[in-house]
Amino acid sequence: MKIIATGLRFPEGPIAMRDGSVLLVEIERQTLTRVGLDGQVDVVAQIPGGPNGAALGPDGRVYVCNNGGMGWTREGAKMRPHGVPPGYEGGGIDVVDLSTGQVRRLYDSCNGHRLKGPNDIVFDGAGGFWFTDLGKRRDRDMDRGFVYWARADGSEIREVSGAMLTPNGIGLSPDGRMLYVAETDTGRIWGFEIEAPGKLRLKAWPSPNGGRIIAGLGGYGRFDSLAIASSGNICAATVEGCSIAEISPLTGLVRHHHVPDMLTTNICFGGEDLRIAYVTLSHTGQLAALEWHEPGLRLFHG
Repeated sequence: MKIIATGLRFPEGPIAMRDGSVLLVEIERQTLTRVGLDGQVDVVAQIPGGPNGAALGPDGRVYVCNNGGMGWTREGAKMRPHGVPPGYEGGGIDVVDLSTGQVRRLYDSCNGHRLKGPNDIVFDGAGGFWFTDLGKRRDRDMDRGFVYWARADGSEIREVSGAMLTPNGIGLSPDGRMLYVAETDTGRIWGFEIEAPGKLRLKAWPSPNGGRIIAGLGGYGRFDSLAIASSGNICAATVEGCSIAEISPLTGLVRHHHVPDMLTTNICFGGEDLRIAYVTLSHTGQLAALEWHEPGLRLFHG
């Protein structure tokens, strides 16, 4: 493993670019940031609130899940999110023009319900994207989250899942027929069958959200964001687990690839053959790169 950049303020949402650089968000700093091949860190855009998951869209712009902001607990040089910040009003989906740094709000509600804490995003090949809304935690209560689908042109947004407990990472199977969602606090990966663009074939009760369980972590392990390998295996960052968990959607088998950070939050694949895994080590504020044993799945518009 190689550390590419340090001093990042809770990095998340990595995007491997064709020139070898990596775009990512710094949630606490409220920026979209570019990390160059030489490790140089440059701010691309200021994004007020809490920029979180990010993805390249069909128009070359970056679509960012904005969680609306977080409170922070600092422990020396390390930091971790805690609660809701003063002035929090809600979250949304923002779009960033890479050439100008201009940020535009695309969505902030669905069917009259305000988005609370959009977290992670993945594009399909039909002009839309799927994203999770984690909700928000408060001292004595918390929001239930949902999965959404929306058109990249801003014309339509749909709530597509049942209520979930902190839905986080999201990804598509190689054949585009399954949507995978990591649920943080339960330590579970859920699978949802895709019926059509923007429509899931939801399972009936007793499924609490319309999906089926793909895998779960034992002990105090929790999932954060994820990426999909070319084989279809799910590669999910673990919170408090210090690892990337590699999960077979066929067997649920989990194998851990250990990394030195308690708040490992996200992973993306890059490099000429997509065999470099870029991992955000958020507690220590670092971006790492490691060779993966198989290529990652090539993303739409990636």
